[in-house]
Amino acid sequence: MKKFLWLFLLSGAAATAQHNLTIEEATYGQYQQYAPKSLVSPQWRPDTHTLTYLDDTYQKLIGRSENGNWEEKTFLTKEDLGNALKVKYPNTKFALQIFPYGYSWKDKNTIVFEADSEDNSYAVLFDVGTKTVINAFAHVSDSQNYISPDGKNLAWLQENNIVITADAGKDIKVTNDADKGIVNGSDYVHRQEFGIDKGMWWSPDSKNLLYYRKAETMVADFPLVQWDTRIAEVKDIKYPMAGMKSEEVTLVVYNIATQQKTTLKTEGPKEQFLTCVTWSPDSKNVYVGVLNREQNHLKLNKYDAATGNFIRTLFEEESKTYVEPLHDLTFVPGHNDQFLYRSEKDGYEQLYLYNTDGKLLKNLGFGNVVIINLHSFDKDAKNVFYTGTANTGLDRQLYKVNLKTGKTTQITTTSGTHTDIVSSDGELAQDSFSNTTTPNDVSIITTKNGKATTLFKAENPFTGQTNLPKMELVSLTAADGKTPLNGRIIYPADFDASKKYPVMVYVYGGPHAQLVTNDWLGGARLFDYYMAQNGYVVFTLDNRGSDARGRDFEHVVHRRLGVNEMADQMKGIDFLKSKSFVDADRIGVYGWSFGGFMTTSLMLDHADTFKVGVAGGPVCDWKYYEVMYGERYMDMPQENPEGYAETNVIDKAPKLQGHLLVIHGAQDNVVVQQHSMEFIQACIANGKQVDYFLYPTHEHNVRGKDRYHLNKKIAEYFNTYLKK
Repeated sequence: MKKFLWLFLLSGAAATAQHNLTIEEATYGQYQQYAPKSLVSPQWRPDTHTLTYLDDTYQKLIGRSENGNWEEKTFLTKEDLGNALKVKYPNTKFALQIFPYGYSWKDKNTIVFEADSEDNSYAVLFDVGTKTVINAFAHVSDSQNYISPDGKNLAWLQENNIVITADAGKDIKVTNDADKGIVNGSDYVHRQEFGIDKGMWWSPDSKNLLYYRKAETMVADFPLVQWDTRIAEVKDIKYPMAGMKSEEVTLVVYNIATQQKTTLKTEGPKEQFLTCVTWSPDSKNVYVGVLNREQNHLKLNKYDAATGNFIRTLFEEESKTYVEPLHDLTFVPGHNDQFLYRSEKDGYEQLYLYNTDGKLLKNLGFGNVVIINLHSFDKDAKNVFYTGTANTGLDRQLYKVNLKTGKTTQITTTSGTHTDIVSSDGELAQDSFSNTTTPNDVSIITTKNGKATTLFKAENPFTGQTNLPKMELVSLTAADGKTPLNGRIIYPADFDASKKYPVMVYVYGGPHAQLVTNDWLGGARLFDYYMAQNGYVVFTLDNRGSDARGRDFEHVVHRRLGVNEMADQMKGIDFLKSKSFVDADRIGVYGWSFGGFMTTSLMLDHADTFKVGVAGGPVCDWKYYEVMYGERYMDMPQENPEGYAETNVIDKAPKLQGHLLVIHGAQDNVVVQQHSMEFIQACIANGKQVDYFLYPTHEHNVRGKDRYHLNKKIAEYFNTYLKK
């Protein structure tokens, strides 16, 4: 909340006359004064055709209704919420500065939101009709918390233990583990891989709470030095490195009435992964995806919630590379024996309709479309809606598929990025659309025929403020000679094709990330445009291994992270060198995290090409990375010594020729600092000069006000060593 308010307050900065972007604007402006007009927290009110969202001042909840001809009306105000809280809790002082942007609809008449007081946070249930507080559950600020479906209980975390607060205000200590190495109910299980974003699940009937129990006492400690005391102190974190001992996880059912716990009998090795956790609609069973540590064999199992007994394996999924479950099951409304399962087993992440006996009823896939977001069903659950890819992964479109026939209909058609939310009956969708020439068009779409009612068309926020350099999306062929790749080139300001310009390549290149998209700014950061305004050609390429192009496109990384990715990036360099305006002697590269690994790798393996590099939070040796991500792509070091050796940039330090700046957060708990320290030591041992900068208080990313400092440092480094 505090971070959001800080950004919100900054957004009030006064506009200035037309000028080149400042480094501050390049850092924050994309989310503030240069953000196209949009709806804040739009949601459909359940079982209605009313769309709600926050007004521009974040003080009101606005409603637009089909019956009201989609005209704006004030639905609720911050004062409505504050006054109701005062009535319910006259002795508690709430700090409600804005209408809660994280509000959600529980049902047609109830919203849920968080409200902070001087001492606690409260999860609030609010009746929108009577404008009264139904209930408010106190919990520790910033703790994970979940309201039961019946609204009578709140499960929340107090450090590593679970507390349930009843509507009468009584607290139940579900777990009492004094050892911090036993973690209950946290979403930080399996390092949040496999799509894990919660650690507790209420049963649909609200009688049971299912939760993760993670034992990590046996996992090695990694020290993070804290610099804010008179004598620096060490904070140990549990960090399971590739090939080493990992955490042991179980799933436990807690019965509210009996206060008894039942552990699901997920038999198998203790270090397997438990994913896709889903209650059956009747609250009798729990479905779990059990994935082996090798991550190449998944079993979708069914368990009895009352006894914890294993019932059956519904189906299995195996791969020569890896299986990566990312989503819980989605049961079909009105059909307790049918669910949707998402998998890329046939090449693209798509939908499969199964019954609870494990029989495949229908393959609901459509061409090479990759599902990005699964939306709601229509009224009779005949169709389900989802957002998927198009145009070689550049576009996002809204689709619906008939569960019985498998027929898929593309609802939105204009090339670009459609971001949609679908009404609970499936009849309407609120569509936000952008492409490289459209900042944001917001409309209401009738899903039956695609008819659109425009709410507004956002103006270009840069008009009269700054002239953005020209941006162009390009297509290249990968190093395999056949696969098309998407790229983006931003030309220098006042571009003159007869001149020679330096190049900054911005790279990520790893799984689950896509940098080039057909939307406003082409998926680029405003910092990229800032560098172009300052005389650089700025180039980005989504190589094989990156997101939204399907299984085979990504899985080429297996056991050799960085190898095929670099080969594709060098095809991008060939493309650049073919341009008369590119100075081939002044090419630099910048990236963070996997992009930092790519930057360092390119600087070393292609030292004759890259003269300058900035590597942020770089992986330098995959054996120092964590089990879940690292072993998925590289297997264990014991199993793949050749692959680990081939991709180890520490051993390649003698190849360094150009100017390389390595940046790391001292509190990085993702790519721990050992990576860059080992690399720096290798550079010293080999007489190679390298620049190093540390952000003492930051973790894996440099956020907040210090992001400005980071971007300034990067720009100055390129200007010093690459710009004549």
